[in-house]
Amino acid sequence: MAGGFGPTGGGGTEFEAKITPIVIISCIMAATGGLMFGYDVGVSGGVTSMPSFLKKFFPVVYEKTLQNQDSNYCKYDNQNLQLFTSSLYLAGLTATFFASYTTRKLGRRITMLIAGVFFLIGTALNAAAQDLAMLIVGRILLGCGVGFANQAVPLFLSEIAPTRIRGGLNILFQLNVTIGILFANLVNYGTAKIHGGWGWRVSLGLAGIPAGLLTVGALFVVDTPNSLIERGHLDEGKAVLKRIRGTDNVEPEYLELVEASRVAKEVKHPFRNLLKRRNRPQLIIAVALQIFQQFTGINAIMFYAPVLFNTLGFGGDASLYSAVITGAVNVLSTIVSIYSVDKVGRRMLLLEAGVQMFLSQVVIAIILGIKLKDHSEDLGKGYAILVVVLVCTFVSSFAWSWGPLGWLIPSETFPLETRSAGQSVTVCVNLVFTFVIAQAFLSMLCHFKFGIFLFFSGWVFIMSVFVLFLLPETKNIPIEEMTERVWKRHWLWKRFMDDDHYDHVGAVTNGEKKNGVSNGFDPSSQL
Repeated sequence: MAGGFGPTGGGGTEFEAKITPIVIISCIMAATGGLMFGYDVGVSGGVTSMPSFLKKFFPVVYEKTLQNQDSNYCKYDNQNLQLFTSSLYLAGLTATFFASYTTRKLGRRITMLIAGVFFLIGTALNAAAQDLAMLIVGRILLGCGVGFANQAVPLFLSEIAPTRIRGGLNILFQLNVTIGILFANLVNYGTAKIHGGWGWRVSLGLAGIPAGLLTVGALFVVDTPNSLIERGHLDEGKAVLKRIRGTDNVEPEYLELVEASRVAKEVKHPFRNLLKRRNRPQLIIAVALQIFQQFTGINAIMFYAPVLFNTLGFGGDASLYSAVITGAVNVLSTIVSIYSVDKVGRRMLLLEAGVQMFLSQVVIAIILGIKLKDHSEDLGKGYAILVVVLVCTFVSSFAWSWGPLGWLIPSETFPLETRSAGQSVTVCVNLVFTFVIAQAFLSMLCHFKFGIFLFFSGWVFIMSVFVLFLLPETKNIPIEEMTERVWKRHWLWKRFMDDDHYDHVGAVTNGEKKNGVSNGFDPSSQL
């Protein structure tokens, strides 16, 4: 079998599926939503460290950077500047709820198309911005695009991919986020050198490239069989299933999807249903993963990499250069994740990365605490290089663990009847905490100074303990069989599964319950 996997063990079903060109192309097209998100994250940190941009929109910050009176850690502490970055996430948050409706009623493909249109309009406004209001409105429209794209794309990827490579294909979204960040860093590095002070317009305007790709991609991809069947297009759903699986023998998978869809239709209030006892484990894990993903401190480093390196005493050019290096590490490490996620599993990647992230953050804090005083200008070349290496160590471990898996695990664990609502909550929680970190980071840096890295490392420790005891392994398990083969076999979550209502809602295939083998997770055996 491709990728070196055999069928899943036990009584679970591995449906017949070839890895067809249409699946690969659809996934690459869809994942450009990630490219857009990544570009937005990367570009904002770069333009906010450009003097011409600061002078036009944030003169107060511009004056501060020139005068050099403030502490190194406080140069960029400005609520308006933070609002420029974080308004995108606040808008994304609101858009997510509308996106949940369109994902369910209009399908995954149309939702991606709507995202692309929002992106294009927002990009045009940003590139042509004349004042702060126009700039913020552009960011808000980009945020709406992010809300729609982050809702539809992970679902689309999870549903269209064959089980055995679902993890790898889903991570395409995160890979594109990292490529977007790297692309933005490279663009910023180039545009910062443009004389005449209009380089930031080029940086913001080039977001039109990924926006265009997503819009065109959404016009050409097929909708997922799950979505078509859910909306009552059974024949079309079956035809698409045959095309994407590359075989006519799709009856078992088709029947499972029809059954899951029938069950889903019985659920009139998906958000209320999410709170039912049997859905609590998936909800707790999805919410916890999103909160933890932000509290690794990754976005703090990614948004503000140029500003952060400036603060640490790197010159303007050097700081953009260092941001490009971390962006490249991010991309390469995400590729590692694509190869390993369906082999070594989700838990192993998260636990290994926890150790690596914790150690690198603690060492960064110690170096900065000893070497970088409030007004000292220079970290010293050796230490500066060491800090960049440690930041890269941190970024690489995040990029093969919490980055992609924070999106992958929720998208593959919710049952169909709550999947759209579950994805909405996932995106929503992610954006709330992204907003909080984006809005607060520069102020936190000012007050905590080097302690900011200790703050994040404490969270990394907490999340690693959470994974060790509470996160079951989901690799190579068909989505519709998660309940039987994952949740009902977990030492804690199985207590939530003996719900009376469970009899007619759950992992059902051809009307019969399955007995898979245990997924082998029991912390009592690990203690």
